[in-house]
Amino acid sequence: MKNHIQRLASDEMEGRAPGGKGEALATTYIAEFYKSIGLKTQFQAVPLVGITPTVSPMTLSGRTDASLAFGPDFVAWSRQEGGGSVKAELVFCGYGVVAPEYGWNDFEGGVKGKIVVVLVNDPQLDDQSKFGGKAMTYYGRWTYKFEEAARQGAAGALIVHETDYAGYGWDVVRGSWSGEQFDIVRAGLQEPALSVQGWLTRDVAASLFTRAGMDFDDLKRKALQPDFAPVPTGIVASVDVRNRIRRTDSKNVIGVLEGSGKSDENVVVTSHWDHLGIGEPQNGDRIFNGAVDNASGVALIMEMARAATRLPTPKRSIVFLAVTAEEQNLLGSAYYAEHPLFPLRRTLANVNIDSANIYGRHDNKIQVIGFGYTDLEDTLKEVVAKQGRTVAADAEPEKGFYFRSDQFSLAKKGVPALYTKSATTSDVADYTKNRYHKPSDEFDPSWDMKAAVADGDALLQVAFRVANGDTWPEWRPGTEFKAIRDASLK
Repeated sequence: MKNHIQRLASDEMEGRAPGGKGEALATTYIAEFYKSIGLKTQFQAVPLVGITPTVSPMTLSGRTDASLAFGPDFVAWSRQEGGGSVKAELVFCGYGVVAPEYGWNDFEGGVKGKIVVVLVNDPQLDDQSKFGGKAMTYYGRWTYKFEEAARQGAAGALIVHETDYAGYGWDVVRGSWSGEQFDIVRAGLQEPALSVQGWLTRDVAASLFTRAGMDFDDLKRKALQPDFAPVPTGIVASVDVRNRIRRTDSKNVIGVLEGSGKSDENVVVTSHWDHLGIGEPQNGDRIFNGAVDNASGVALIMEMARAATRLPTPKRSIVFLAVTAEEQNLLGSAYYAEHPLFPLRRTLANVNIDSANIYGRHDNKIQVIGFGYTDLEDTLKEVVAKQGRTVAADAEPEKGFYFRSDQFSLAKKGVPALYTKSATTSDVADYTKNRYHKPSDEFDPSWDMKAAVADGDALLQVAFRVANGDTWPEWRPGTEFKAIRDASLK
């Protein structure tokens, strides 16, 4: 695994952004490895549009006159083909949520033509019966907030970044959105979209509200009330985004271990090969190597695939799928879910790996991200018990990790999906603070892969048990994906 990581995270790979030299090198490397171990190998073309924005400063007028700098104060982009310009009043809209099942509408009264300012995550309520309790729901994802603002007719939307609730610092936001952005090619990119969308730092947002005669913390408290209504600020913001466009066919890499009896049925093991490419320099380094995220995950599924070829052939096929553009909002896995090479109604399960444990240690537990969703947990529990480990719930459910990795694309189509982590909380916290989505996420030859080996062994056993089993994995009753699966199987 270390050899794979060192190769995939080398400077030669240029951070493995879609559509460039790094993609060509990385996908060729993975495909040639799959072929060398005897897997049936192919590429799936994923048509992407690359959007490189040029963003003006954001000017504020009305109750206050000010200019915000792109990068330090805010980031913004536009999914419209040529870019977008917006000049409109800023309106605070709480968490930007419309949830009829909870009697919740943060846009009550309308925000058409306005720039909405919303909080990150979903409402942090004492009432644990709403919004998943401590765990984040999809209402808390930044993608949902932009989608909902567009549905409400807003001209633009800005999310207020707060590190504790986002799960990463402002430097991650700045690094992730400062370069070329990608989307799946759609006709003219004309599905409902905002003219401009982006993020504000917490300090900038607090200062903005102060200038409007409001208090940020007081507004946050009011946003927790179900009768909250949008709050106009009296401040008009203006920003201009101009896009440079290119189109490219990126690639998902597929290696198939064909089953011996029911080869038309399958288990999919996923991991994303891409990272952020080359961006703004940090400490003199511009290459975002993505060694942990996610060269390590790809290395793990590659070695799981090698191990799989040395075991008795399973009854059903196992598909080792290395996907593109996860860092661009799960685009590669989303494209596969819409255009599966193997029908999803005959896909029993998905096992996803996003970052392997490179610390050589764990606390005798393996965390299930999205704990309680599927009975795949029961299979995992039996397997890891033989390793002297137990299955545990996600230690940080409020950060919504289940919605931030590739298994979510398949889960939305009803496929029961398992996503795990085993690194200790302190190791993860240190990585998130110092290396996550930074050029410093580089290969370290001192890494200890013992824990990754244990995880890979366990997850491969889960995949084989499903591939050889007499029953299909299922979503737990009450899970939002269960009805989708039931309908697809009919």
